[in-house]
Amino acid sequence: MLLVAGGAGFIGSNIVDDWLGNTSEPIINIDKLTYAGNLKNLAQALQSERHYFVKADIADIHAILHVLAKYRPRAILNFAAESHVDRSIKDPDGFIQTNIVGAYRLLKAALAYWSHVSADRQASFRFLQVSTDEVFGSLGEADPPFSETTAYAPNNPYAASKAAADHMARAFRSTYGLPILTINCSNNYGPRQFPEKLIPLVIHNAFNDRPIPVYGNGRNVRDWLYVADHCSAIPAVPRWCAPTSRPRGRRGARRSGARPFAWRLLNQNPPQGRPRRLAARVPSDRRRSQR
Repeated sequence: MLLVAGGAGFIGSNIVDDWLGNTSEPIINIDKLTYAGNLKNLAQALQSERHYFVKADIADIHAILHVLAKYRPRAILNFAAESHVDRSIKDPDGFIQTNIVGAYRLLKAALAYWSHVSADRQASFRFLQVSTDEVFGSLGEADPPFSETTAYAPNNPYAASKAAADHMARAFRSTYGLPILTINCSNNYGPRQFPEKLIPLVIHNAFNDRPIPVYGNGRNVRDWLYVADHCSAIPAVPRWCAPTSRPRGRRGARRSGARPFAWRLLNQNPPQGRPRRLAARVPSDRRRSQR
């Protein structure tokens, strides 16, 4: 059995559907159901007899310990996170609580559980910390892409909170031997993404003849990865990677923030909404890219 934390959110619900559709393994799904995570994202999964949903906060260690003792998963995938940069700038508190405190308590519960299973189960157990390339900061135009050896240099509260969780995961692996893997994926897009994120926001505003937001000079560059491609790669990580490695999330298409390829979806129905220039975030990552 697999435990997915944050499985009612954007990427989490997609991995739940992918796993249920391509394996015979049951899933225990934990989510506290915030604004970006809701049961509508699990409409398909909730029909499966192999999907067990528990409404719980990863920061509630007693609830997590109860779930671990009851279901005894072979692996934990942590997708639970606050993830919007603008929200983190306006109010970092929720990001500290979920991304740092929550991740720490999930790790603590996982360690307590792992310490009391058999040697064989300990050897095969994996904890997957799902992170982001934002922890690496910003690249200059001529800089090489990020890699597994890139130093962390977060530039906003969201990125800093994820970096802190990644460091805590590394510490639990080094100090206690808990078998942990961390992946740092580039920007995802696709079904069920909350509409405050760039691509669904552009599409929504364009179809509703609303202004299209453009940050700063519009030249910020990001890599984009379709969420189903991300999810299709995740099952191989616990299976093939050693718990001392840090696999990266391969990039998809490379596009600027001002001209995301969402526009390609709108070519047959040209939008009436016009770009609305917004002040650039301070700080704002100029470019992020992975090999």
